[in-house]
Amino acid sequence: MGSPTTAVAICDACILTPRPWQNGRAALIYQGTSRKLVLGLKHSDRTDIAGPAGRWLAQACRDILTPETVVTPIPLHWFRQLRRKYNQACLLAHALAKHTNLTYMPYALRRPAPTRALEKAGFDERYKRLSAAIEINQRKKRALVGKNVLIVDDVMTSGATLHAATQACLNAGAAKVNVAVLARAEKNR
Repeated sequence: MGSPTTAVAICDACILTPRPWQNGRAALIYQGTSRKLVLGLKHSDRTDIAGPAGRWLAQACRDILTPETVVTPIPLHWFRQLRRKYNQACLLAHALAKHTNLTYMPYALRRPAPTRALEKAGFDERYKRLSAAIEINQRKKRALVGKNVLIVDDVMTSGATLHAATQACLNAGAAKVNVAVLARAEKNR
């Protein structure tokens, strides 16, 4: 008897705008209760959500992880992190790395300048604002050369943030980049 096949779902945005990452995974769809969880983690100091969310992410990513994978979060600009007190992507990436026994590299990427909030920005505006907003931390560059990298964030809307981070990793010499988000926003139907 043959083994079951797994269907790969590709969203319309990924077909129209090719992504530089190899694989992407989301643990949840950004709606209802999952939206409340993400917003609680992001804006309401509900850092206790990160542990279970890290397990969900680990489960969603199990087929794309290798023992050599390095896990790194999307960075916040230092001023935004100071205001928020923590980076929710760091909490998620750390929890995922812990559940999978992978190397956690929290400062591989950096955001050298603040970017305006993206909540109301359209697809093209998001890409424009983020095109050069994320770069490699030069102190960590050697550690990424030839590595498989998993970039972690809380929510994917357009993919612009993950695109910028993936390009930075690839430009630094990463062998392969995959992305994982706690929740994926769906387009309005």
